[in-house]
Amino acid sequence: MEQNSLPRVTVAFFGKRNAGKSSLVNAITAQDMSIVSEIKGTTTDPVKKTMELLPLGPVVIIDTPGIDDEGELGQLRIEKTRRILDSVQIAVLVKDCREKKFSPEEKYLLDEFKNKKVPCVVALNKCDLAEDEENCVSMEENSESCIFVSALSKKNIEGLKNKIASLRPQQHKVPFVKDLLKPKDTVVLVIPIDKAAPEGRLILPQQIALRDILDAQAVPVCTSVENLSYVLEILSQKPAMVITDSQAFAQVDKIVPEEIPLTSFSILMSRFKGTLEHSAECVKKIDELKSGDRVLISEGCTHHRQCGDIGTQKIPALLKKYSGRELAFDFTSGGTFPEDLSAYTLVIHCGGCMLNEKEMQSREEYCRKQGVPFTNYGMAIAFMNGILKRTLEIPGFTF
Repeated sequence: MEQNSLPRVTVAFFGKRNAGKSSLVNAITAQDMSIVSEIKGTTTDPVKKTMELLPLGPVVIIDTPGIDDEGELGQLRIEKTRRILDSVQIAVLVKDCREKKFSPEEKYLLDEFKNKKVPCVVALNKCDLAEDEENCVSMEENSESCIFVSALSKKNIEGLKNKIASLRPQQHKVPFVKDLLKPKDTVVLVIPIDKAAPEGRLILPQQIALRDILDAQAVPVCTSVENLSYVLEILSQKPAMVITDSQAFAQVDKIVPEEIPLTSFSILMSRFKGTLEHSAECVKKIDELKSGDRVLISEGCTHHRQCGDIGTQKIPALLKKYSGRELAFDFTSGGTFPEDLSAYTLVIHCGGCMLNEKEMQSREEYCRKQGVPFTNYGMAIAFMNGILKRTLEIPGFTF
């Protein structure tokens, strides 16, 4: 399990073909992560590697195709490269230092980094082949972010790693749940065991909750829905909170007394990712759905869909029953999320445990700019069961 106190930082390498991106990635990671060739366009799809990179720590390294790729297929690769910026937390622009000026493609990337508020390093590569660094590319206004390096001779590789590490984003301002607890508080975690539950393991939000509760010196108690009443009876003190899987909200709400705070992993994850306030406001748009409206239901992971899947079956069925309308649905998962949302009346997203904070907020921002309401699985289910107010009224729960 990856501790939520030390999330992986996503670092992506951008640039033109043959700037030496893949060679530089291999030099920094000390691994043959990417195929290297003199042939332009060798990297045809983003290549990702999860690893430890000192002095930065846990990272996801991404090597991207050249931003100057050609042809129809090349344009698709460029689009993939551009969309990666939605999740990137640190960008490295790799440039052949022997070129005197920044190309239009490189200037475009620098502008995109600025627009999307992605801190960047400009790695002026192949300095071992240059006769004189002073006669190389003009650093212009980007001088502070530039560093001369050589993937081949390994010159300044450690300096580049230190420069990247200096741009590490701040830790989450809001913890998952530990700021809501006191030492020795009891927290009941309701974990349904059904067809959708992965055999032999807990899903990431459940793992993060357990670790956060332990970090708070509180006491986690795990149970299935079927044993929840029994657990509440045998506890010697009232739980400080009950956290449930969202799809069990209706059952759990009937069992847990009103005086015990109740919320879900999905709602806590929305708070953790910084999308809670907007999602809580937009969920009310469910009451305005009309027949023929199209709803996008999006998940950040790519798990195998099974019978009774929450995203493709349970939420659509609940929406139709609650609204009494004939609605149309589209579904996306993993890294797929449309930029053009004009076809949709509402977007309902999972908690986003497999997406970093940057990507979740980027998706929310796409919706906000296009005037499409964006909400969360847990909030949608709570709203349609008439318990949204209860699930947000947690002591210390501010947004």
